[in-house]
Amino acid sequence: MTEANFQSVLERSLQTPILLDFWADWCEPCKQLSPVLERLAGEYDGAWILGKVDVDSNPRLAQVFRVQGIPMVTAVIGGQPVEGFTGVLSEVQIRQYIDAVLKAAGVSVETPADPRIDAADDALMVGDLDAAEAAYKKILAESPADAAAEAGLAQVELYRRIQGADPAAVLAKAEANPDDVESQRLAADIEVLSGQAPEAYARLVRLVKRTTGDERDAVRKHLLSLFSVAGPDDPAVAGARRALASALF
Repeated sequence: MTEANFQSVLERSLQTPILLDFWADWCEPCKQLSPVLERLAGEYDGAWILGKVDVDSNPRLAQVFRVQGIPMVTAVIGGQPVEGFTGVLSEVQIRQYIDAVLKAAGVSVETPADPRIDAADDALMVGDLDAAEAAYKKILAESPADAAAEAGLAQVELYRRIQGADPAAVLAKAEANPDDVESQRLAADIEVLSGQAPEAYARLVRLVKRTTGDERDAVRKHLLSLFSVAGPDDPAVAGARRALASALF
């Protein structure tokens, strides 16, 4: 964006939110932030428009938007500027800002896929558990509440637990030893991977009722890890959570 087309940009913001990236050629942090914004603009597929403003070539625009440091990002919605940020943020924080801008503009879009999750999922699919684990943990370090990363990490742990296990033998041993905590936990893992998650949850809820102390807590934590594999929106998880609460109290 330049001082010459400033008015047309404001008019365009009446239909589509615009994010302005104030930068300069000599600004090293700008060179870190700008490529991220450009990539995200492509991922959001037209839900918002990225405008780049060279502050050296457009000093009046820098004054209008009260630029005190660069890189600085601000949004324009309906012809009006909204609060932005200065400096280089993490990609997670930038996505959060963009989503807030879109919400303020009344734009409803499907959140684009996170390429970090895609890469971690790909590693999991090919059986590279170490790479998948490292990738999911890195995401959670940046965004502790990321449900997809939590589910992915729980799947890694699940696959590790059942490596080398014979499903039929595991289930037979659990049937013959209903009070053997380790046998029951492993049987629940096998059931989850076999598409029998409700049966796995019920198995561990029954075990919670029959155990005490550290054993009971271990079973509870194991069940919670299986909930994470399915994700919070799974209806079977909601019912099992209620059953677990009843068993505990």
